[in-house]
Amino acid sequence: MNVFKEMKREVESVLQALKDQGDLPEGTDFSRVAVEPPRDPSHGDMATNAAMVLAKPAGLKPRDLAEKIAAGLSGGDWIESAEIAGPGFINLRLKADIWHRVARAVLTQGPAYGDGDAGGGEPVIVEYVSANPTGPLHIGHARGAVFGDVLARLLDKAGYAVTKEYWINDAGVQIDILARSAFLRYREALGQDIGPMPEGLYPGDYLVPVGEVLKREHGAALLEMDEDGWMPIVRDKAVAMMMDLIRATLADLGVEQDVFTSERGVIESGKVDDALAYLEEKGLIYIGVLDPPKGKKPDDWEERPQTLFRASRFGDDTDRPLKKSDGSWTYFASDIAYHRDKYNRGFKHMVLVLGADHGGYVKRMQAVVKAVSGGEASLTVKLCQMVKLLDKGEPVKMSKRAGSFVTLQDLIDSVGRDVVRFFLLTRKNDAPMDFDLSAVKEQSRDNMVFYVHYAHARCRSVFRQAEEAGIDTSAEALAAADLSRLDAEPEFDLMKRLAEWPRAVEAAAEAEEPHRIAYYLYDTASAFHALWTRGKEETTLRFIQPDDPAVTIARLALVEALRTVIASGLDVFGVTPVDELS
Repeated sequence: MNVFKEMKREVESVLQALKDQGDLPEGTDFSRVAVEPPRDPSHGDMATNAAMVLAKPAGLKPRDLAEKIAAGLSGGDWIESAEIAGPGFINLRLKADIWHRVARAVLTQGPAYGDGDAGGGEPVIVEYVSANPTGPLHIGHARGAVFGDVLARLLDKAGYAVTKEYWINDAGVQIDILARSAFLRYREALGQDIGPMPEGLYPGDYLVPVGEVLKREHGAALLEMDEDGWMPIVRDKAVAMMMDLIRATLADLGVEQDVFTSERGVIESGKVDDALAYLEEKGLIYIGVLDPPKGKKPDDWEERPQTLFRASRFGDDTDRPLKKSDGSWTYFASDIAYHRDKYNRGFKHMVLVLGADHGGYVKRMQAVVKAVSGGEASLTVKLCQMVKLLDKGEPVKMSKRAGSFVTLQDLIDSVGRDVVRFFLLTRKNDAPMDFDLSAVKEQSRDNMVFYVHYAHARCRSVFRQAEEAGIDTSAEALAAADLSRLDAEPEFDLMKRLAEWPRAVEAAAEAEEPHRIAYYLYDTASAFHALWTRGKEETTLRFIQPDDPAVTIARLALVEALRTVIASGLDVFGVTPVDELS
């Protein structure tokens, strides 16, 4: 039950009636009409801009049209009152029964309450993490991993058919460096003194197990080969083991992607050649010379003829090279083939989650998607700012095992998966944030993670108290509750919060901003905590009323509805609700 959508249909019904009687011209477009909560709750439950956006085509003053709309809305099953404010906004107050119906809908639908149909089953692919398989995931990967995973969950709840994907960058120079680093660990496993790791190779101890496995599988045989011989063997084993390490960390974080696509596989399958042949056929590839970057000419700038993609035709700042000086494909060529493959798999809606240091990558990839799909597909790129890891305000030292960074696994082990997931969603993805290991463990209302969990635990506590008092708290008893007994102002406040959940899901999915759910949960939890606190002083507001069983069971039904919505929001975050706090 989405009361905002249903109320919008009520408004549109009145507008259609005005059109039928000639007050609005034929062909009037209702698409800009909105029904939303008012900025000031004291003005009513909802507000509509219908008169403001339709007055001009109607040839009426906004307030005159507002009077007609308000008259049509008044007296119906939904509206208690419709009042005109300012230049022509209409503030609406809904009848009490509507809010009781919302609470009943939550109890009836359970976790499915809030599921939307805005996506209409449209396929959407969300690519995230996609870290080079050259070592463990670090704190810099955490935010993109959580953001991408929760965005995918959110889109799924809003009605999209979501595929979660990881692009494995297992081709190119960095993979050769990985193999050479692993080969040194192999020599070390065989008892050789390799000395300090040479500059330019990966120094972390995480490659020691790779060396041990190579020793176990090949003995000393690899030492008899030249680099061309051992390189593919070591490379494949190192990449496989690094991906196992990455998958294990992601699993500990609660991230399980549907598809892992290999860059090397795309290249070897001929998809790069096929994608570039398609672009060439469209006249989008040519041989040309690029101008140096604006404002400066690098010392190593080489003005030479190159194979270029006409990215500037699709909104990019410049055309982009497809081949290196040695004739091999650039990473960009592989990316073109990969996104062509996404389109060929049926995805016209693509989301790519990247670190903020990839900001210069946005326009070129959006240009690629337009080009390889003939303009049918679109790409949204969500940039995640870096996270500073602190403890009591001080920077956390680097991990010795990783060599130069704090691993994501270390962070999960320190504070737990659920804390990591929730806290990283308490800010918009493109806003910098500090992750203080001490602050996220504090039990205070300043800690959003704790405060939401506390609300869920308190809901469970209410039921434990009721059961100890011998009250029937079964689903059947709650379903039979007389919700009209919920008539106190703070109870209506809670029911109105519940009514906003489907709208919150849809709005957050449309904006692709999961952090909105964090704030919805926090505000809802705050409203519940406020009622709990008032009940300490005002006994008539307490959930359990020994002398009034009907009110008690109605309030228990409201608490269960609230718990259900909080649990549903935490499920979108991939976070497990807690029943008790230690």
